[in-house]
Amino acid sequence: MSSKPPACHTKCNHALDLVLGTQPFCHWMCNILMTGHPSKHNISVYRKRFGTSVRARRESCSIGRAMEPRIQYATTADGVNIAFWAIGEGMPFVHMPWFRSSHIQREWQIPEYRRWYDNLAKNLCLIRYDGRGIGMSDRDVSEYSLDALVADLEAVVDRLKLETVVLFGVLHMGPVAIAYAARHPERVSHLVLWCTYARSSDYARSTQVQATRGFMDKDWELYTQTLAHVRLGWSEGASAQQFAALIRESITPQALQALIEAYQDLDVSALLPEVKAPTLVLHRGGLEWLRVDVAKELAARIPGASLTLLEGSSGAPFLGDSASVIRAIDRFLGLEGDAGLVESTGLGGRLVTILFTDIVGSTALTRRLGDEGARAVLRGHERIVREALAAHGGSEVKATGDGFMASFGSARKALECAIVVQKSFEEGKASGGSPNGVPLQVRIGLNAGEPVAEDGDLFGTAVNMAARIADQAQGGEILASNVVRELMAGKGFGFTDRGEQVLRGFEDPVHVYAVNWREGEG
Repeated sequence: MSSKPPACHTKCNHALDLVLGTQPFCHWMCNILMTGHPSKHNISVYRKRFGTSVRARRESCSIGRAMEPRIQYATTADGVNIAFWAIGEGMPFVHMPWFRSSHIQREWQIPEYRRWYDNLAKNLCLIRYDGRGIGMSDRDVSEYSLDALVADLEAVVDRLKLETVVLFGVLHMGPVAIAYAARHPERVSHLVLWCTYARSSDYARSTQVQATRGFMDKDWELYTQTLAHVRLGWSEGASAQQFAALIRESITPQALQALIEAYQDLDVSALLPEVKAPTLVLHRGGLEWLRVDVAKELAARIPGASLTLLEGSSGAPFLGDSASVIRAIDRFLGLEGDAGLVESTGLGGRLVTILFTDIVGSTALTRRLGDEGARAVLRGHERIVREALAAHGGSEVKATGDGFMASFGSARKALECAIVVQKSFEEGKASGGSPNGVPLQVRIGLNAGEPVAEDGDLFGTAVNMAARIADQAQGGEILASNVVRELMAGKGFGFTDRGEQVLRGFEDPVHVYAVNWREGEG
């Protein structure tokens, strides 16, 4: 065999030097890939020279399986079961799949992914799903059209009964996010696009992409190893090995080929002017397989969109300066409080869940029991509520005589506290009691927002709405606003839709939900 490179090598090596760098691995892959005919001989020589570096080594998992989110399923209109999980509290933030390497269970065992998801979930209700044919979702599927991929997203949003969501369209799922936002403008509050495109041709004509085409069916393992280095960056050795293994666990070569064929002529550029949601386009300036011009075109054609260019060359937001990506998203969503806001509110502009309790018929109770008897009953109410607040991290804002106002940094804790309070009264734990053995009944209302803090009290629309929602409740009920319900999406709490209610002091009706806290409710 001649040591002289084929003519096609001479033509292509310079381009690949720019794309793949000057490391020995890159040069060797250049010689293999750019022949266009990756033979078994080339592969065996590669293995002999570079040894086990071809084979992705599994990293030991430092995250216990008990820490993994609970995986749930949504079913699409065409009967495909889509796996998803939800963690954190805040605005519903749908993190779309990674296309080739999406496995919502396996990812949780990889530290880089875990840190990325944990950081996003600090301020958001993070929802992640696997697309059809990938990861934990149904694998035996044949339909990968744009409509089918949009249907996957629709199924998850509908399953969680989310009225509005923030969409995070990453990499190849950007066109799907754009299509969903254009088709469902009323359901997308914000759109964030990461290193993506509207036309698949903008990606497919990349020299790196062309270099790997045709290699997939020759050696699946070597293909995933190469693809991992191309996507993450050639300096990301250990991460690339984990990523390559993740690709192999996420999708079969046949399914990936079907996806690639479905994307062959994909073009949603005509939908860009139809996107109504505020849009942030994020792009890393050093990304070599997708030009900055593509990101600029997205930002220019989506009405009112903004473009943020970040440093780095990796297509993975969880590698490199991932903190700057999180900050850009938080700023865009208004989740970063500035210094002035911290001083004026004392809450840093953070989302707070407000809880009101109120004893039903307290005035009549005082008439029947007298002041001392009624006071004994109220002491029982105060004890139960204060114990529940202490156990769930709630802050007592004030006692109202026959009720409480409290605040929580966590909507989950507020809801759990409300349930404990109602269960305590139902079990007759309040001291005193009312005449004729009728148990004391309490109504509870919950809302979330950004109230103004002043002199130890909270003020504003969010507070007023929580109080008015409590007024709508019957004894033994917990009523919550839609904001609270959406914050609890995927957390295992049940709600019954009470429809729109007219609340005193509010011009527009407010959607209210009853919390199903008793066994068998809902």
